[in-house]
Amino acid sequence: MPSVASASPVEVVGAPVSAASDRAAGDTVAHLQSRIRQMQATKLDARTIPTHPAIAALLPGGGLQQGSVYSVAGSGTLLMALLAAPSAAGSWCGVVGVPEFGLEAAQRFGIELERLVLVPHPGDQWIAVTAAVADALSVVVMRPPKRASDGAITRLAARLRQRGSTLIVLGTWPQSEAMLTLSESDWSGIGEGHGHLESRQATVTVTSRLGGRPRSARLWLPDRAEEFRRVTPGIATPGIATPARTAPAAPDRIMPDRIVAAG
Repeated sequence: MPSVASASPVEVVGAPVSAASDRAAGDTVAHLQSRIRQMQATKLDARTIPTHPAIAALLPGGGLQQGSVYSVAGSGTLLMALLAAPSAAGSWCGVVGVPEFGLEAAQRFGIELERLVLVPHPGDQWIAVTAAVADALSVVVMRPPKRASDGAITRLAARLRQRGSTLIVLGTWPQSEAMLTLSESDWSGIGEGHGHLESRQATVTVTSRLGGRPRSARLWLPDRAEEFRRVTPGIATPGIATPARTAPAAPDRIMPDRIVAAG
């Protein structure tokens, strides 16, 4: 039977283990939706939800839009940068199908765990689970385990528009407003071949489905203070040495709690 377990302060929702538990699953989701609506701190009236300024300038419309879908290619840190601003502004956020999502890293990057719901294992009904979570939450992250049918994609898009929820997909998605990718990643902090990687510069590129030239910017993801911001050319950040290495567009981890490199 599915359960809503208090992993205080995070809500963790279990997936149905059989068809017989579908009714109980529906009751659980309905109960969770009711609780979240009662506790929701803010109701966003604008179509654009709070978005980190360093990323907002790259997105179509100047930010994440309610009722829209965005794709992120292989970067857990960039995902957390997208969640941090709406979470800090009072929005509830959900993460579906990402069991390795790192709570310690999320909290350090500004995501409010008190307003975070996790569904680590949504099962075969992952599209329905995502739609149900989007009924109650403002921003939902989802990693599709396989390609969805055209009908399911269309129905989910209609649900998002109706509810005004924003969906961030880890991977490609047919109806994404934009795809965000990471490249030219430079880490700092290794020192003489060993130690902690403490900060990173990377190029974030946004490609809109409407066409036009992709927009790119060099960002700290994160800097030594674990903050996200634009890199200012020619201005050094105190305490941060020259980047230790340059990496191609390799995906980072969803749970970047601490990365250690050894020579």
